[in-house]
Amino acid sequence: MQIDGQKLTANASIGVAIYPNDATDAEKLICNADAALYRAKAEGPGSYRFFEPEMDRRLRGHRELQHDLRSALENGEFQLVYQPEALIDGTVIGFEALVRWHHPTRGLIPPSVFIPLAEEGGLIIPPGEWILRTACTEAASWKSKSLLAVNLSPAQFRYGDLPALVHAVLLETGLSPFRLELEITESVLIDDFGRAQTILRRLKTLGVQIAMDDFGTGYSSLSYLQSFPFDKIKVDRSFVSDLETNDNNAAIVRAVITLTRSLKLPVLAEGVETEAQRRILSYEVCEQIQGYLIGKPLPILNYESIVNSPQTDKEFHYSNRVGDTFQRTTPARRVRAH
Repeated sequence: MQIDGQKLTANASIGVAIYPNDATDAEKLICNADAALYRAKAEGPGSYRFFEPEMDRRLRGHRELQHDLRSALENGEFQLVYQPEALIDGTVIGFEALVRWHHPTRGLIPPSVFIPLAEEGGLIIPPGEWILRTACTEAASWKSKSLLAVNLSPAQFRYGDLPALVHAVLLETGLSPFRLELEITESVLIDDFGRAQTILRRLKTLGVQIAMDDFGTGYSSLSYLQSFPFDKIKVDRSFVSDLETNDNNAAIVRAVITLTRSLKLPVLAEGVETEAQRRILSYEVCEQIQGYLIGKPLPILNYESIVNSPQTDKEFHYSNRVGDTFQRTTPARRVRAH
């Protein structure tokens, strides 16, 4: 449809419940249709699903988790782990902070499960602020000048004043802005491009770096590279996982690296698990990598030898301009997955 000269596309997802097989009263019928809709949405735009009893059980389970999420932060059930980011030769230059939820009865709940639930239920704002503040506090205590990467949720762009929060956290923790890298996904820009662009530019004025995460999974990533000066592009792990055997994925990764180099952007390949993948990426002149080959997401104590190794500001060159990469002047230190 055309609105104010702009072409907009609307997609529909449909959940279907049939009377009387799925329910004999209107309220239950609507609930079951909603459960089917929930599954249809999970499968992507334009999907439809008919109700099945298993869907009702799954939806109840999700709603119970959403309820428990409300008290998880207060009860101290969240924990941060850190996954190294490295130059192509294995030199660790930073860590990405990742949250884990230790549920008191269900055990470890994967982020792929509870993060979407938190975003869907509007519960992501307090945990998001906790993650940012806790990670910055931790990183400020490191003797090294390692980069700290923190993921941002689309909800954090929609509600509150994100730049003011980041500024306050930097002041509170004493972390240098140039050491903080905020990662966003394309969905942030899709939701409200104008607002997101304004917020990102305000964040840049603080001196922090902005990275586009999961690059290549959206349909219009290239247009966003033209609209905002990102500091780093992270190639999604789905293109790296079978890099040795999938010619199409190898071609995509090669094209992304060529594109980002022409734009003077550093590129990091996610999900690197084998030496063969690293060699291919090195041949294609990929600058940075992340994955189990370098290190798993673990409590920061597991990487104490790296973060607490004294370094001077001259040992790392961090730039607030796009196109510059990190340069080490001392011998490379490498870490492998524990």
